[in-house]
Amino acid sequence: ESCVGRWRQCPFVWTRETVRGRVMAAIAQHTMQQTKGFAARRHAGNRIVMRRTTNGPLLRRALVCRASQESRPTVLIPEKLGDAGLNLLRRSCNVDCSYDLSPEDLKAKISLCDAIIVRSGTKVTREVFEASKGRLRVVGRAGVGIDNVDLQAATELGCLVVNAPTANTVAAAEHGVALLCALARNVAQADASMKEGKWARTKYVGVSLVDKTLAVMGFGKVGSEVARRAKGLGMKVIAHDPYASADRARAIGVELVSFDEALGRGDFFSLHMPLTDSTKGIFNKAAFAKMKKGARIVNVARGEVINEADLAVALEEGTVAQAALDVFCSEPPEEGNPLVNRPDVVCTPHLGASTVEAQEGVAVEIAEAVLGALNGELAATAVNAPMVAADVLEELRPYVALADRLGRIAVQLCVGGMNSVKLSYASPRSDDLDTRLLRAMAIKGLIEPTTTSIINLVNADFTAKKRGLKIVEESVPAEGSEVLKKITLTVKSNSKFTGAVNAAGEIELAGEVVNGVPYLTKVGDNMVEVALVGSLLLGRQQDRPGMIGQVGTILGSAGVNISFMTVARTAAGEALVALGVDETPDHAILEKVMAIPSIEEVTFIDM
Repeated sequence: ESCVGRWRQCPFVWTRETVRGRVMAAIAQHTMQQTKGFAARRHAGNRIVMRRTTNGPLLRRALVCRASQESRPTVLIPEKLGDAGLNLLRRSCNVDCSYDLSPEDLKAKISLCDAIIVRSGTKVTREVFEASKGRLRVVGRAGVGIDNVDLQAATELGCLVVNAPTANTVAAAEHGVALLCALARNVAQADASMKEGKWARTKYVGVSLVDKTLAVMGFGKVGSEVARRAKGLGMKVIAHDPYASADRARAIGVELVSFDEALGRGDFFSLHMPLTDSTKGIFNKAAFAKMKKGARIVNVARGEVINEADLAVALEEGTVAQAALDVFCSEPPEEGNPLVNRPDVVCTPHLGASTVEAQEGVAVEIAEAVLGALNGELAATAVNAPMVAADVLEELRPYVALADRLGRIAVQLCVGGMNSVKLSYASPRSDDLDTRLLRAMAIKGLIEPTTTSIINLVNADFTAKKRGLKIVEESVPAEGSEVLKKITLTVKSNSKFTGAVNAAGEIELAGEVVNGVPYLTKVGDNMVEVALVGSLLLGRQQDRPGMIGQVGTILGSAGVNISFMTVARTAAGEALVALGVDETPDHAILEKVMAIPSIEEVTFIDM
């Protein structure tokens, strides 16, 4: 209204640097009703000049049409995108397909765009976000990986980043099965031999897939699709995924096993695990040594889960008979890669998602996500946190950290995955407490350490549902004036630390905030008091004199500083010890602690 009012006061020349989109359209439509007989020209800097004309109705239609175009958001497409996605965008957006932009060209153009959709070739850096001068609202990644987008800068500048994680699932699974079959029957090698003019029928005798055991390493979306297809080929399928739902696996006839058991039983291995600190190089010399002689490996996941040098040695020694690789530690592989030119290795250049259908599906999925975000809708595929009202965030900030840390502790205590989690909030405002952010952060803590996905307010519930993780919440009344008194998290799962199990057989953790610092106040049925400002060492021991001193001596001699300590006596003559530590004790240190007489169990929690 203030803009229209200013225009009325000066109907011939009006300047405002910040006018864009719908504001311009509203002003134009309103003013045309007041300025019959005037034409408009738009100048640089959003300066509009009205000039008198005799063709009022025609000019009104032209200006309203032009203003309507101005009101549509502009989406920049710097890389090829499927026609289905482009057509969807064009229904409500101005689409600018400008391919092969240099970084300088991109920075020059981005200030004219409300959204950008990229594949892997365009880098959306902090400089690009800053060059947009606040106009860029959404970055869409047509695919899963977001390594080429500066998430920190996007979040700082209020730009939502969305991706398309599901459309290429079937394509990746099919490529894995194609490599599995090609590996078993030497298809690539026989084809190359034929093209050299040879007819070597006896050289390329393969092996059958029926009744062989396929170990699916990583039972997520792609892994489960591979398992379904392998069952159709008559294979016996086992899977390893410490965070997968056993019920979901049983539903398709798959047995979940430990990592070592999978290594020992598998004839073929199909890798589908994410690249995390715990999975990087997990297939190494030690892992290959545990496999049956003549095992065969297919990798369509991430190149770095395999130690390429160790695989080359295993192939040379015959421990591994063959491998089929769609991904590599460095892409494209560097000159001298020990695997690419081996005759017992089939290589493809990261073709997992490269089907016509997958590319069109990705285009539609990312177009829908970007359009929804431009319309202010919450996107289930968002990979960075949306903007939260400053006053709400400030009030919940310490409790957000508490929820995240309770989740991180719980997941490191679990053995065999989680099916159900209960969150209980003791609050003086139990009737109107908005728990969405707290729930999202608890889910973030529970899931994020086990995946490369980024969990936030937008996608937390979606991710938990996809993993078969049931989240139950309750709010209970409490005395006090603060927004929240205590958070209790219970998990139905086996625990590697029995001291964390309550009387009902569940892992139970509780925490409070004291002077803005999150504290762990309960482990199992034991009351403790440890500030969650570093990592934790949990121990269960016989309640005898000198035990704490012995533990402290071992940690101190190894340079591990104890920041907090609490001891909780139990009725059984035992004590639970919770230590806050500033450094990470290595395995040898933990072994020394466990060797202390009367120490029953010890576990380290990395925060």
